[in-house]
Amino acid sequence: MRVAVKRARNIFASSVRPFSNSLSLLGGARDGSVSPLKIATNKAEHVVVSHHSSNREKTTVLDLDKKEATRLIDYLLKRTRKLMGDSVENHLVAFSGGIDSSVVAAAVHAVQTSTETAIAVLGVSNAVPEEQVLLARRISSHIGIPLTEVPTTEGSDDIYIANAGQACLACKTHLYSTLSAIAAHAKHSDGGRQLYNGTNSDDLKDPTRLGLIAAENFKVLSPLRELTKAKVRVVARHMGLPNWNYAASPCLRSRLALGVEASVDHLHRIERAERFVKTRLSNVLDESSNLRVRLLAGNRACVEVDQCIVDEAEQVEWETFFMEELNFSSVGVRAFRSGSVSSRAAV
Repeated sequence: MRVAVKRARNIFASSVRPFSNSLSLLGGARDGSVSPLKIATNKAEHVVVSHHSSNREKTTVLDLDKKEATRLIDYLLKRTRKLMGDSVENHLVAFSGGIDSSVVAAAVHAVQTSTETAIAVLGVSNAVPEEQVLLARRISSHIGIPLTEVPTTEGSDDIYIANAGQACLACKTHLYSTLSAIAAHAKHSDGGRQLYNGTNSDDLKDPTRLGLIAAENFKVLSPLRELTKAKVRVVARHMGLPNWNYAASPCLRSRLALGVEASVDHLHRIERAERFVKTRLSNVLDESSNLRVRLLAGNRACVEVDQCIVDEAEQVEWETFFMEELNFSSVGVRAFRSGSVSSRAAV
């Protein structure tokens, strides 16, 4: 185990680069412990928001010197290796190409031994936009971990389609069932299997993430559960992951207001609408920008962008494409807010 961690540490050490500008969210005393809660910096803190709005979850990073950032990575590698154990040979990461699952995939891949197999598994369905699939392929290739793409079947689940509050649980249940089936036919089929996800400590505080129940049911492990999103981005940046500051990109079903069915038609229209918005606002949007096209009750569409982009978005004539091409009954613009449609009262 120590050999695997040391080898992984050396790999990532070559990727570590100090930040020029960032925001510190860590506190506590610098005492040499590998616990992330006790890693602190004596460096000056430089506040830079690489995203655009004060009323949204900002992408933030920590101004760490090389030694401190390496310590944080070292903590993650040791924790991941400990979770992997000594008796399991097949390790599968629920992978989306997002920052959290990318860090987990990189860690699991880095500390695996020669007798183990580690793969990333991407569940593909109508709720996963094409550009997310392309990103997952690019990031997995960058990491060097094999990627398996498999169709998932939540789209045939009445609970998922109803989108009445249990859709996330239904979706993750189908995903982990699929991963378990893949593990049963893995290279070392008699060597046991373990599933991993990218759940971080911020996710654990979100009461709408019912998929956490599914993870518990399937005994999925979460190497990042003690790290905040900001710390995960620190790790990703110093691991050299190209998506370290990308905005979060949850599945298309999350764009639907509670009670709006997660039908194939709705998901496809949302995907087309977001692609159109990105084209029209390409001069102000980048990978770190938040963008959602929400589908509200009554077939109403709402374009959500970061607060600083709202004025520009309001100048665009959206009606022709949204109402004539995509058959929405209306379209509006408002500032992005994470989880804005996760309850009936919110919309």
